Amino acid sequence: MGKISSFFRASTLTFCAIIFFSVLLMAGNQDEPSGLSFGLWDALQILGSLAFFIYGMKVMSEGIQKAAGSQMRNILRTMTKNRYLGVLTGFITTALVQSSSATTVMTVSFVNAGLISLVESAGIMMGANIGTTITGWLISILGFKVKLAAYSVPLFAIGLPMLMVSRSKVKAWGEFIIGFAILFMGLSLLKKAVPDIKNNPEVLNFLAGFADYGILSRLFFVLVGTLLTIVVQSSSAAMALTLTLCSQGILPFDIAAAMILGENIGTTITAELASLVGNVHAKRSARIHSMFNIIGVIWMVIALPFVLRGIGWIMTTQLGMIDPLGLDANIAKESIPIALSAFHTTFNFLNVIFMIGFVPWLVRMAILTVKESGESDETYRLKYIGTNITTPELSIMEAQKEVSRFGEVTSRMTGFARKLLDAKESPKKQRKMLKKLSKYEEITDRFEVELTEYLTLVSKKPLSPKMSIRVRSILNIGNDMERIGDIFFQISKTLERKIDNKIWFNQQQRDRLNEMFDLIDNAFEIMIINLDADHYDKVSKDKAVEMENKINQLRNVMRRENAEAMEKQEDYNIKSTMIYNNLFSNLEKV
Repeated sequence: MGKISSFFRASTLTFCAIIFFSVLLMAGNQDEPSGLSFGLWDALQILGSLAFFIYGMKVMSEGIQKAAGSQMRNILRTMTKNRYLGVLTGFITTALVQSSSATTVMTVSFVNAGLISLVESAGIMMGANIGTTITGWLISILGFKVKLAAYSVPLFAIGLPMLMVSRSKVKAWGEFIIGFAILFMGLSLLKKAVPDIKNNPEVLNFLAGFADYGILSRLFFVLVGTLLTIVVQSSSAAMALTLTLCSQGILPFDIAAAMILGENIGTTITAELASLVGNVHAKRSARIHSMFNIIGVIWMVIALPFVLRGIGWIMTTQLGMIDPLGLDANIAKESIPIALSAFHTTFNFLNVIFMIGFVPWLVRMAILTVKESGESDETYRLKYIGTNITTPELSIMEAQKEVSRFGEVTSRMTGFARKLLDAKESPKKQRKMLKKLSKYEEITDRFEVELTEYLTLVSKKPLSPKMSIRVRSILNIGNDMERIGDIFFQISKTLERKIDNKIWFNQQQRDRLNEMFDLIDNAFEIMIINLDADHYDKVSKDKAVEMENKINQLRNVMRRENAEAMEKQEDYNIKSTMIYNNLFSNLEKV
């Protein structure tokens, strides 16, 4: 017990030392043999590099949202339509760019833009974990690693001219490429900004004293590997350092393997950082990546002795190399990098095999652990329809469900417009509502396009006359939803002009507009009930027509009162009158 308690005391102290690694390094000076020093300027370099990285992620994400149409969406969904294809996509992408960080950040960006779902992103993340082991082999065998910053300058050369093009689509792709280049530069600068531990491994020599405590040592060095990767912001750099420490005989082979496990956890911080500027779905995607790696490390820590024995057996019997687990302290240095790379690949490959069947569970856990912080996190995604067409009847039913669900989403715009009207003394709330209305207008545009494309594919199948009528009905409803989004966007611009010019409504105008909003809310409630019906031909339109008549009557009253007030010039000015007329006319159009 004394030995264990002393271990815990020592490990706690070292844990604190690793957490405040850069702070401890500041205690050194330029004359120290390690060559490491750290000051306020270095801390600002790290913070600036981190900000550069996050800004690149934001620009890239916004660019892909503007640029990606249905074709891009369909390509990505084809590449990830099942989790196995997603794994292959993640593996190939990571092997090509030699950075799992770049792959996971791109994946988070695509989830944030609504291009792929959480389930589809999980496969890419898993494949990225296997793909990143290629880098380990290149470092082990060739000492070669492509520098991320090398991609940045060519990307700027491609992206900047695209920003000058007048076509919005090309400009959006240019924004995406520029964001990607900034992100690569941010990652590169972040790695350069941290203390140069990789070329000064002697500062970690003290870790050798913690290698003789069995499973406790394994857990401790998993933690060391995690924190080391967070500090140097590169699992590849952390692995290179681990290879150095192990090949120099400072760390035993099994302890170095435990550090590699920790490095797999540490690399998830990049996706977590990228998700900070994303919506709730991006955060959940990053959480899936973290859970996948953490769960894999947990079971591997238990199975570590058996897996390492297997690798040692293969190296001695099949490859004729020295067993890195052998008792000889002077083992051949060339066997260490190969053995650790083999372990890294084996772990990630086995983890994917074991965890790929639990992807739905990982998604559910991500949803449970990352709660929506409010409507700002809401992003509309098609739930019932996709690119696969089964039978026309079933496909039409799915489209009808999607339209019903979308009706509720569209109805939220009345609440945003009303809050914008009432938020006369809250600029922050005004900006928030303006942003929401703009966002939902884009959602209605995207919905109509995707619904039309889907029903166009359905209509190519043999349809009965009744089903053809149903398809036309759903298309018309989708078109009307998109028009509602456009009208509310016009209303938001009218209110924005009112706010900018400091134009005020009197109490009667406000009361009448709120009365109109109440009627429209009631009309939306009736619409949603009608859209929920299984068969449109059995829906009674009586309530909808009655509400339409009430709205028309109120519009006529407001028009008459507005004209009379203009003639009498009672508390009215011409600008206020024009904006007021524009608002109630547009509300009636809804």
